[in-house]
Amino acid sequence: MLPVLTPSQMAAVDAAAPEPIDELIDRAGRAVARVALDMLGGSYGRVVVVIAGKGNNGADGRVAAAVLRRRGVQVKIFDAAALPATLPSACLVIDAAYGTGFRGEWLAPDVGTTPVLAVDVPSGVDALTGVASGHVLRADCTVTFQAMKTGLLFGDGALLAGRIEVADIGLGLPMVDQHLLGAADVMAWWPRRATDAHKWRSAVRVIGGSKGMIGAARLCAEAAARGGAGLVKLSVPGQSIETRPEIVQHEVPNAGWAAEVLADINRFNALAIGPGLGRGNQTMAAVLETISAAPVPIVIDGDGLFALASDDRSPSALLSRRRAPTVLTPHDGEFRTLTGALPGNNRVSAARSLAADTGCTVLLKGPTTVVAASDGEVLLVDCGDERLATAGTGDVLTGLVAVGLAAGLSGLHAAAAAAWVHADAACRCPSAGLLAGDLVDVLHAVLTGLR
Repeated sequence: MLPVLTPSQMAAVDAAAPEPIDELIDRAGRAVARVALDMLGGSYGRVVVVIAGKGNNGADGRVAAAVLRRRGVQVKIFDAAALPATLPSACLVIDAAYGTGFRGEWLAPDVGTTPVLAVDVPSGVDALTGVASGHVLRADCTVTFQAMKTGLLFGDGALLAGRIEVADIGLGLPMVDQHLLGAADVMAWWPRRATDAHKWRSAVRVIGGSKGMIGAARLCAEAAARGGAGLVKLSVPGQSIETRPEIVQHEVPNAGWAAEVLADINRFNALAIGPGLGRGNQTMAAVLETISAAPVPIVIDGDGLFALASDDRSPSALLSRRRAPTVLTPHDGEFRTLTGALPGNNRVSAARSLAADTGCTVLLKGPTTVVAASDGEVLLVDCGDERLATAGTGDVLTGLVAVGLAAGLSGLHAAAAAAWVHADAACRCPSAGLLAGDLVDVLHAVLTGLR
């Protein structure tokens, strides 16, 4: 896992370093020069423009300029406070105007089609939230130091940073409570079927679907089956639906089905509840009764989240009494339904707050998915893209979270690993025309790759 720090955390790391600040600036500047030379493809005949501010970020840029000059590169340095509207022609622009401490608005000059290398963060991007102010140069690459910064993963920052390189400049890191998930982490966590396994050892129960919304339940159940559940039992209240023959269906009535679901819930290792379930009063009452009484790990999505918000009690009043792991999977609208407000620019803080209030793991969906545990630990998944912004993909994700829970993973690891698998499945699909069902069809390839 790659550590991810806020600007204040990084400032504390810098302040605690035993080395003098000039030594750290020299290391950072040399790291910038190495990346610049790689982008230039050499030094002979190359021209580089450096935009340097007055702070440490600008000092990094000036060190990089000195290193590049010694390598034979022609370097022109411009003061960030006195820039022309248009920079002269060059092979590369190094944006070292302002770093993680910048506040306010910066108007970048016109650089035409010249590639840009940003130092630490693109100047003008809030290193905490990723919000950009003014006119910010879109970087082809950003070299950041010692740890990823949150602002490079969210909002404008994620769009403006380009390729990100984390340069080790020898700083010691404290215990870090947020990390970016990678394939190696998922490989270590995702369940593998034991040689003595049987179908009930990782069985998943799915309650979802309603008139006109049966696809949500089907996608969730089939994702759980493809994702590794030994057995999947699906109930769509009031009806039986067409799905894969491997999915066991158990009919329950339209209303008052909680007792029937709970009667054999102990045979299952996890419960997924809510996708496409509907929002009638009787349905909501059954959802709340089931969530309250079920002793197994639960992932709650879609209309299950709406049921929590519709209760006379706050969601935390019911959820905080649960002892088994519980995962909530809201998108922004469902987050607002649960809390009364949208997540805002600081998505990590928002997810942490809901997790702490409810005692649950919160998977806040977005271009970078935030998974927050109730103790404040956060895992981030940034390998998905806009192909996942289609109906039904969240139902697939819910089924995958249930697989992780059924295998005994913590809520944090189950949710984060499922989000990574979900995103990787999208990356294996065509660049256009993705449907949620396509994700289910490529899950076997994703999981085989993890082996």
